[in-house]
Amino acid sequence: MNASVFLDTVGLLALWNRRDQWHEAAKSAFTKLTESRCNLVTTSFVLLECGNAAAKHPFRNTVFALRQQLAVSGNLLDPTYEELHQAWTAYASGEADRQVSWITCHSLSCVARR
Repeated sequence: MNASVFLDTVGLLALWNRRDQWHEAAKSAFTKLTESRCNLVTTSFVLLECGNAAAKHPFRNTVFALRQQLAVSGNLLDPTYEELHQAWTAYASGEADRQVSWITCHSLSCVARR
């Protein structure tokens, strides 16, 4: 079985935005990941963040294309009620880290099931 790699908002936006300071590093990392044939996984909320950030950029269709690809391959994680509850609990208590966003708390809950 191939390893799974979680795609997060910051890395995806850096990959798509040529003006991002991390673009070249993200592009190189993404190339290595795709060549290794690992499973690329993310959550619907990460893609919502990407979609919001890409709304006024030319790569907005790329966000949609990735969503479609991940959905078809079964690598788009949609939250269960329990995962939403866990994410809100972790966020409110700061159990992960007080600097961590709700989306990160949610992503950690979803990834735990994989």
